[in-house]
Amino acid sequence: MSLLKQPLVYDADSTSLFTHLAHEPWAVYLDSGWPGSQYGRYDIMVAAPFATLVTDGNTTRVTTDGVERTSTEDPFLLLQEMLSGFARTPSEFPFTGGAVGFFAYDLARRLEHLPEMAVDAEHIPQMMVGLYDWAVIVDHVEQRAWLVSQGLREETRRNWQTLCAMFEQPSPPTAPITVTGTVASNMDKVGYATTFDRIKQYIHEGDCYQVNFAQRFSAQAYGDAWAAYLALRVISPAPFSAYMNLPGLQVLSASPERFLHVSNGHVETRPIKGTRPRSSDREEDEASRAELAASVKDRAENLMIVDLLRNDIGKSCAPGSVKAERLFSLESFANVHHLVSTVTGQLAHGKSAIDLLRGCFPGGSVTGAPKLRAMQIIEELEPHRRGLYCGAIGYMGFDGNMDTSITIRTGVFSQEVFRFWAGGGIVADSELQKEYRETWDKASSMLQLMQRFGAKWSKIDVGN
Repeated sequence: MSLLKQPLVYDADSTSLFTHLAHEPWAVYLDSGWPGSQYGRYDIMVAAPFATLVTDGNTTRVTTDGVERTSTEDPFLLLQEMLSGFARTPSEFPFTGGAVGFFAYDLARRLEHLPEMAVDAEHIPQMMVGLYDWAVIVDHVEQRAWLVSQGLREETRRNWQTLCAMFEQPSPPTAPITVTGTVASNMDKVGYATTFDRIKQYIHEGDCYQVNFAQRFSAQAYGDAWAAYLALRVISPAPFSAYMNLPGLQVLSASPERFLHVSNGHVETRPIKGTRPRSSDREEDEASRAELAASVKDRAENLMIVDLLRNDIGKSCAPGSVKAERLFSLESFANVHHLVSTVTGQLAHGKSAIDLLRGCFPGGSVTGAPKLRAMQIIEELEPHRRGLYCGAIGYMGFDGNMDTSITIRTGVFSQEVFRFWAGGGIVADSELQKEYRETWDKASSMLQLMQRFGAKWSKIDVGN
């Protein structure tokens, strides 16, 4: 069956296309941040999946064409089985149909034995993935946009012209969002310091080399989360951003970090470790860049995670194919500078993108090393479960290709509460004041967003 392909009007600001879908069930916008982000190329938009998988605890609800069944099987394997039923060969587009969704950090409980100590205040599923038969693809390099489909579903073929025409209609209006009360963290500076000392003790005792420790912010809010995302992508354009309108929650992500990418069997991961704040003063900003580029500590911290990820992707890659292609590349984003490394490999025969995702989940850059012990310490010391934070968002195509982000710089809006997190890796020579300040630097875009929509501030000692 030939690929269905309809050209659409290109707009550098592709929100003009997604606004037609933003309030549709299971609408997802994988956003490259263009034109604000220099690192992205493609935007991918989907809505109205023909099947969904929702994992909550030990049970996954699989709904296909309105018919629901439940399963206690490994969620990754369930997803693999469903994708395998629609296998297609790669095309000129990065995605022409397949799975799109999120994998929450706490999905790791299906892979590893972890203690149950932190409070689950999120009450959201551990996995929410839809299977989609069509997508909008925007290529900002070629400055072209298409509606594409493999035409696997008779309904898609029958309604193709109606679907094409939808994107020619005037954009629907966007409702406002309001943040009420204060934005509060789940720990003050004293609480952070106490936990910081405990992590340093674990490191000195030989339990681990690095632990990624985060604080959680929350505020009451009501209204249209899509309006908030439109503002976020201006405040903090990022190459692995996403907006998700899912049952019971909306996700707003401005992630700068690629987790796992697979294209025709070639694997890439781009871990981030090493952060400095941006400055509006050009000389100060350049000095911050130079300091980060020369930092022995940050390079060592980055290398720890590179080694962890080489091991993780090696589980699914051909022997000898895993390489650290580039180390400590300095990349600048809206509010911070980062050190980014690139590790590559080639999928082994018989291994799939889902095997790779399962074998690497959750990403080592947001756990620490060794991974399992770091995750056990995180569960012990962070007051709240992470939920979606530090999990993954992305697509897995019917053609076997995949691209996913690490869900940092990400907010979740549910039950009239907006939540977001910020953390950093703590190692033996970490300094309390710098690590605490770094969490606020990373949270700055979300804090600006909250302030824009009316938030007040709790009296927390940010530190300087």
